[in-house]
Amino acid sequence: MPASDKFERLGAQIDQAVAEVKASASQDKAKLQAQVDAARKKADEQSSQLGSRTREASQRAESHWQQVQDDWDGHVQRIRQHMDEKKAELDRKDAERDADWAEADAEDAVDFAAAAIEEAEYAVLDAQLARMNADATAAAS
Repeated sequence: MPASDKFERLGAQIDQAVAEVKASASQDKAKLQAQVDAARKKADEQSSQLGSRTREASQRAESHWQQVQDDWDGHVQRIRQHMDEKKAELDRKDAERDADWAEADAEDAVDFAAAAIEEAEYAVLDAQLARMNADATAAAS
């Protein structure tokens, strides 16, 4: 296949990727996670194929392209590790935020319950006083 055809296919591949990224903005988390997983698998397969072709070519040509492939693989691994670390950091931040919210909600519920208990105590005491007043008024009559 001529290089110009490969270059043209590259443009179509970019267009497809742009369309998928735009479409992902309206997807729910589960669908987006599935899309991320599929994209990573596809990238891994592409990298593996490129590695195979590069190794074959390196047997026929200079080892320069093998070094390019090795450098690329190292770069991809560093980027993915960085992305995984950032994702883990975001996951930790999300989990921390969720925990803070849950703790604040629990504290509010406890405060509400404490206020309800105080209100109930007041109501019971007030009812007892009202009953005493009613009994005293009835006895005085």
